[in-house]
Amino acid sequence: MLVLPAEVTQSQAETCLALLRTAARASREGEIVIDAAPLERFDSSALAVLLECRRDCLADGKRFAVAGMPPRLAELAALYGVATLLATQPPEPAPAPD
Repeated sequence: MLVLPAEVTQSQAETCLALLRTAARASREGEIVIDAAPLERFDSSALAVLLECRRDCLADGKRFAVAGMPPRLAELAALYGVATLLATQPPEPAPAPD
């Protein structure tokens, strides 16, 4: 699973996308899952990063999904009409305490 940083705004988008592309292309998995749960500060650039990463994954023959999408980001995706393109998975449960 690839993980987004806490902040993805216009100033970080290009670097974030480059890192995700490199990791996704290096992965031997048939599905690339992006964990968006760490996102705290973001703008529409976060959606652009996810959509571009999705395009790359599909071009490489890999499935793409987003896990743990923050509610505000999901609302923004719905507003822009791209929510269905960002297939979502529920966040993985935290490990049980010993």
